[in-house]
Amino acid sequence: MAGNIYGYIRVSSKDQNTNRQKIALLQHGIRETDLFTDWQSGKDFERPQYKKLLRKLKPSDCIVITSLDRLGRNYVEIQEQWKVITHTKKADIIVLDMPLLNTRKAHNNLTGRFIADIVLQVLCYVAETERHNIKKRQAEGIAAAKVKGVKFGRPKITLPENFSEVVTLVREGKLSYRAAARQLQVNYSWLYKRLANT
Repeated sequence: MAGNIYGYIRVSSKDQNTNRQKIALLQHGIRETDLFTDWQSGKDFERPQYKKLLRKLKPSDCIVITSLDRLGRNYVEIQEQWKVITHTKKADIIVLDMPLLNTRKAHNNLTGRFIADIVLQVLCYVAETERHNIKKRQAEGIAAAKVKGVKFGRPKITLPENFSEVVTLVREGKLSYRAAARQLQVNYSWLYKRLANT
């Protein structure tokens, strides 16, 4: 017997838009009251709405996500959560942009669930390998650039010759920060931070 279908939405920060995911899940027939949304990084599963959804989940229920990276970005943890949902909770998962990752399609078919598990493991392996290779290439690129004398980070600002005198006037209240910044030809916020830290 089919259970409840829930949608899970995740974006990394509050300024990111959830509309694309929301529309896709509503078009899949999920009620708006059954959508759970987290505005949080996918590096781990310490997310309030995801935890709430897991508590609500019963056997034969189903979680629908638009893509696997909405579930998370740590692929080791994704595999662990996949097992929690499909084996411990005995619920299903549907990944809309990857039809092979649909355990509900074969709810009473162990072969179907087995195939979905294998596909997930392959995807996780490929993603982790690619992430490792990207980090390796970045490290190699930085090392090569340093050998060539490339400097990283912001360039140091050379202080104007009259810096000390202008700072003294600011501290004595004879000159405003903005006037001092104009006189020194530096950014106001940089000057304010510089003086606040000295």
